[in-house]
Order: sequence, then C-alpha cells, then structure tokens
Amino acid sequence: MGTVSCCRIRGVLAEYEFGFRVELASLGYTPSSIEWKINDASRLSRWMTARGLPPSGLDGDHLAAFVAEFAASRKTPPSRGRFEQLLRFLRSRGAGVPGTVAEPDRLDGLMAAYRGWMVDQRGLAVRTMERYERTARRFLEQCGSADVGIGSLTARSVTDFLLGVVSRGLSTGSLRANVSELRSVLRFLYVNGLIDAPLVQAIPPVPGWKGVAVPARMPAGLVQEVLDSCDRSTAAGTRDFAMLTLLARLGLRACEVAGLTLDDLRWRDGEVVVRGKSRRTDRIPLPVDVGAAVAEYLRAARPTAQTRAVFVTVRAPHRPLCPAAVSQTVWRQCDKAGLPGVRAHALRHALATNLLDRGVRLPEIGQLLRHVDLATTAIYAKVDYTALRELAPAWTAAAR
Repeated sequence: MGTVSCCRIRGVLAEYEFGFRVELASLGYTPSSIEWKINDASRLSRWMTARGLPPSGLDGDHLAAFVAEFAASRKTPPSRGRFEQLLRFLRSRGAGVPGTVAEPDRLDGLMAAYRGWMVDQRGLAVRTMERYERTARRFLEQCGSADVGIGSLTARSVTDFLLGVVSRGLSTGSLRANVSELRSVLRFLYVNGLIDAPLVQAIPPVPGWKGVAVPARMPAGLVQEVLDSCDRSTAAGTRDFAMLTLLARLGLRACEVAGLTLDDLRWRDGEVVVRGKSRRTDRIPLPVDVGAAVAEYLRAARPTAQTRAVFVTVRAPHRPLCPAAVSQTVWRQCDKAGLPGVRAHALRHALATNLLDRGVRLPEIGQLLRHVDLATTAIYAKVDYTALRELAPAWTAAAR
C-alpha cells in the first residue's frame, strides 16, 4: 500500500468526514489507513454528486454500481467490502438506505427456545450449540414440521432423516456426532411437551468400538520447532507465539485461548482463569515462560481495542479471535516450520504424551488437562510404550 496524503471529502458526503475519521480511529485504523478510507469516501461522494444522489439515497445497488465503475479504472479492482465500513457509518448517522431486514425464519422462535435450553440445561459451548442448532434446523425443515406441526413427528421421520445422513458417506465419528445432535433436539421437544412420544428411542446406536483411536504423537522437539517458527519481530508473530505457548505448555483448547480476557490474567497471583467445557472455570498456575510470552504480546504487540479479549486481530477493526482462527494459526505455523499441518488440539495431545514419556502419572496429566473423568485421560495409556513393553513379555509367557 502506498502513501496517501491528507484527503478531504468533497461533495454530498463532506459533512460526514469528521465523524467518519473519529469512527475509524476508534476502531484502531492507522493514520495512513484512515486516509485511504477517506480517499475512497471522497471518490464515492464525487460520484454521488455527479448523479444528483443525496446521502439518504445511497443503498447497496448504488454502491455496487460505483464499485463496478471504480474497478474499471483500476489495475487491481476493489471489492465492495472495501466500502462497507463507510456504508455502515452512514446508516448509523441516518444517511443511506437502511439494509433490508430479512423476515423471521419460521423456525427462529423454536430455535431460540432450543438455544436457551442448551444453555440452561446442558451448559454447552457456543460453537457446540451452533452445530446442534444446524442439525436441529435441518431435521425439522426436512420433516416439514413447521407446516404440519411439531407434534406430527414420528419414528419414521427420524429414520428417514438418519438414512439421509448415512447416505452422505460420513465417517463413524461424524455419524456419531449427527446422532448425538439429533437426540438432543428430540429430547428437548419431548421434555417441553412438543411431541408426545420419546422419539430418542427410535435412534439406533452407531456401530463401532469406542476408544479405538490412538492419540497422535508429536515429539517435544517438533513442538518447539512450531514455536520457533513465529516471527516475534512482528505484531502477528508475537501474538501467535503467545497463543501457541498457551496451547503447548498449558494444554488449553482453542476455544479457551480465544475466550481469554484481560481480567482472566491474575498477574499478582501467578494464575490464569480458564473457562472450559460445561461452563467450568479453573484457576491454574501461570508458568514464567507462558506469562512472559503473553506479557510481551500485551506490552508490545496488542493494539488498542474496544474489547477485553486478550487476543485480537492485527488489522483494524480489532476484533476478538475466534477458536477457528487460533487453530488455523497452529496449522499455518506448522507449514512455516516445514512440518505436516495439525490443529490446536494436537498440541494438547503432544503435551500429554510428552509428559507421559517423562514419567508423569496419568492422574497428574488429567489434572493438568482438567479432565472431569479419569477415563478420558486413560486414552494416553495406549502410547505409554514403556509400560506396555513391561506387560508384553508377561502376556506372551502366559499365553504359552
């Protein structure tokens, strides 16, 4: 991006220049980025003035027409999204045609009640609720229940939906997830008296053995290579190093890293508050190296943002990172390190398996990973090769 000198808006949008500058500054845009935005607004303003279009008449169609003409004279065509910030600002000031409000979906009311039930009765995480709601909406729309009544659902409705899921050729894990999501919405409908029969009983179990998968091993040396791949001379690299350190040293989940707030960092106590699954809150020690990585990011790289989230986007407007962005960061840094790409949860597995190699017992690993049930931690016994080697000769001798 080149340098843009101080610009002024001419034409019908001139009166909005000062407010737009203040808005951009509050969102964290740099001075040069603000001038680029003002320059774009000036072009749009002159285009509107030439066509006698008042600020109150600007809508999405006019903006699309302007972008098309603007793009014709540029080597690199701009996107419409480049002007969306300006359009939102104008609408907030009473200019521009308000965006079209979509009519409420026929299932919106029911989905809102289902979402509330998942929060109050199940304590599910936001991303989990979104997945459950998508399956519930797809099931109810396929059955046409909103037209003929929820009470008309039958076991045949459930069977037909499941046959459609199976025909998609999903893996066993994905199929189990769909079945769990379907059972949830059927349980909600029955508990709230919307259906007369407990249709959950019409769902057969998914065949297959549980716990057959072996956690992937990632040696400590490779984990360190991923950490070293972060360019800490840049704001993005400093942020990514802090996130990866939390994942690799504390075994946090991607959603837990994304959900950290400035208030969760208890510097005087040397602790961090982690908000995990099922609305569980834990206070865990903050190791020196982890605290140093986070502190470096907060002091030198985190931009001023109107959010208490610890990790935010580098580019303005500065918004909290979502769990997917945290996981994508791990994948991206693996690629930079020349390693096969993995997601954030692989670092959690790596921490457990590496601790196991160092002689740490499974109960202690379960405490670090904050497992509610020790059976969850027991999956790592499969990769405790030292203990398994001790068992193998005795088993072989007994077989003889």
